[in-house]
Amino acid sequence: MIDKFALGLVGVTQSLGYAGIILLMALESSFFPFPSEIVVPPAGFLAAAGKMNIYVVIFCGILGSVMGALVNYFIASRYGRIFLVKYGHYLFFGEDKLLRMEVFFKSHGEITTFVGRLIPGVRQYISFPAGLAKMNIYKFVAYTAFGAGIWVIILAYVGFYVGKNIVLVKEQLSTITLILIPLLFLLVLVYIFIYRKYVKR
Repeated sequence: MIDKFALGLVGVTQSLGYAGIILLMALESSFFPFPSEIVVPPAGFLAAAGKMNIYVVIFCGILGSVMGALVNYFIASRYGRIFLVKYGHYLFFGEDKLLRMEVFFKSHGEITTFVGRLIPGVRQYISFPAGLAKMNIYKFVAYTAFGAGIWVIILAYVGFYVGKNIVLVKEQLSTITLILIPLLFLLVLVYIFIYRKYVKR
């Protein structure tokens, strides 16, 4: 059954082509819960079979991720503040917390966006606080693309080398995630050290 499911995903990816990767990754990166783990690895497998280009697959994955993130960013930027100012006290999120979040993203939006894009369960939603805080749009796009790019490259090459075995794909991604999270934690510690020692002064 798993092999049939994997073959089905490969077939869907092949039929949709590069435009399908962009569309599905845009959905995954927005508020629609569509996992990237079932989009990019099949495309990587097709690239290994010579039916797609691995570099175009990666580019389309990053492009789709940025597009979906921008949807969340603009929704939060346009409607988030109005909603929270009006109804935030019902959610224990007053205007003072909103202001603190804006100050935080003005100082630390880059590292937060980058790290958030690499954490499962966070990557889809990190765009909302960035939009609420009206983070610089160019920096937001750059750091979203950087963070999403690392994850898309991992997904693409796991699919390229592991193939259509979805069990092995999940095992590889679980191992990579377990390695990645401590590295991200170390990166944040280095950032805090550098910020306090040099930037804050």
